Amino acid sequence: MSVNVLRTADGWFAVRGRTALRVETSAATTAELLADAAAVNVAARGTGAGVPVAELLPLSPVTAPCRVVAQMANFVSHAKDAGLDPKGIPLTFFRKSSGSISGPADDIVKPAHVRLLDYEVEIGLVIGAPLRVGTEITRENLAEYVAALVVTNDVSARDVQLPKTQFYEGKSYPGFTPVGPMLVLLDEGDLERFAQLRLRLWVNGELRQNMPASDMIYDPLRALQALTGFQRLDPGDLLLTGTPVGTALSAPPKPVEFIGSLLPTATKWRLFFKSQARNPRYLRDGDVVEAAVATDDAAIDLGRQRTVVRYA
Repeated sequence: MSVNVLRTADGWFAVRGRTALRVETSAATTAELLADAAAVNVAARGTGAGVPVAELLPLSPVTAPCRVVAQMANFVSHAKDAGLDPKGIPLTFFRKSSGSISGPADDIVKPAHVRLLDYEVEIGLVIGAPLRVGTEITRENLAEYVAALVVTNDVSARDVQLPKTQFYEGKSYPGFTPVGPMLVLLDEGDLERFAQLRLRLWVNGELRQNMPASDMIYDPLRALQALTGFQRLDPGDLLLTGTPVGTALSAPPKPVEFIGSLLPTATKWRLFFKSQARNPRYLRDGDVVEAAVATDDAAIDLGRQRTVVRYA
């Protein structure tokens, strides 16, 4: 059975229902906590009174610095919404700065120059063992390398990301990767239910994204098999596995897209962003963004994060 762990300024806590029991560990980083599984297990089996979870202020359970890698266009629904054929989507990755990691209750601060702020709920895989280039990943040993799951929000500055045709800057501002609240440490067999995890995101109470992980084009096994061809990962590193349909950004209708392809690049982007500025789904100052991931029976529950958008 999976174990849910919270991180606060006072340390790590194993969560049982509405109660949190302190993990007696000197671990300061996620990697160190993963290496101290015995302390986590003792806390998870503890019989003490503990403290109410509601009284704790959770921090990101993934500590920085670490590698943050993300999959691009990895949901069938998202690919179709972008006007792409899911069968033709290659398995591709991009990097985010670990300086973008923030807690599940921290504000999302929009830089002053950013105009189009978007959201993407994603499942984060937390690496639990050194994954060197050339490592052979199989369905049988996958659980040796994926130690935990977390809720993430891949916040994106679309007007920075799209014209530059690279994702790093537009997705790496401070606070652009809220993580948590729970670090869900996986037990044997838990990954077999990965496809049943449901990703949901609300803005001001309106459900914007709602899709099971079975909608993924490339599952964690395929992703890690590809990454081992060129990217080393270590304990505590984070892989974001893509987002489903429902983001603010959506592909223009085919006729508009065709006309845009005939225009000079600068003109095309100017008209595109002018039209996007009228899109009310982009995040506004004061918006409340909530993201949650769990199986429908709540047997595996990564928790629910609540962040508020602030304009710099």
